[in-house]
Amino acid sequence: MAWSTQQVAELAGTTVKAVRYYHQIGLLDVPERTANGYKQYEVPHLVRLLQIKRLSDLGVPLSEVAAMGRADEDPDEAIRVLDAELEATVDRLNRVRAELAVILRHRAPAYVPPAFAPVSRDLSDRQRSLLMVYSSVLSEESLEEFRAQISEGDETEEEFEALPPDADDGAVERLAARMRPVVLRAREKSPHLADMAAAAPRGTKRAEQTIAEAIVQLYNPAQLRVLKRLSSLLEESPDAGTDAP
Repeated sequence: MAWSTQQVAELAGTTVKAVRYYHQIGLLDVPERTANGYKQYEVPHLVRLLQIKRLSDLGVPLSEVAAMGRADEDPDEAIRVLDAELEATVDRLNRVRAELAVILRHRAPAYVPPAFAPVSRDLSDRQRSLLMVYSSVLSEESLEEFRAQISEGDETEEEFEALPPDADDGAVERLAARMRPVVLRAREKSPHLADMAAAAPRGTKRAEQTIAEAIVQLYNPAQLRVLKRLSSLLEESPDAGTDAP
């Protein structure tokens, strides 16, 4: 008995287009044609097509089906590689689902790093943008310490966010002075905050440059003046370290 392309495709649970593509890339032998030019598929073609369909359903790339689909081939190694790839995919999907659950629970923007989801709704767009930059260059440990710090919050943070770009020198000086003890207390509680970039996965210098550029572009001139003045005040403290906040 012989089948047409449409019939053999239906038997294998695939499409005529797929069958023709398998011919094109050499996975499926082209059958003989009848006198009127129609292909005649027989049992070996159907078996091979079912093999291709089964391996494809398992996630085997078509480029590897040729090596795995023959009865005289030992597929153990290829199957182990595929299993490892699938395991990694499952782990990634489970991690993504866990992160989505956190985001949904706190109704946080999807782009916010999961660790900051609990506090993200209280942050400005500018703060969220800065967190995104932080998450790209800092270590997980530094991010966790920073998350713990900002979750506490204080009134100087709100005042700093609301500071207009044309704030006078007096306002800048007063705010920097009020922020100094807040930063010192945070560093006392979490000493690594004084140099969050020290353990950056891609290097301290790169992290510092990236964060500095983000701060310069995200904050207005008055806010940058506050940060500069705050850095000077921290340098004057004998136990504050020399790094900018």
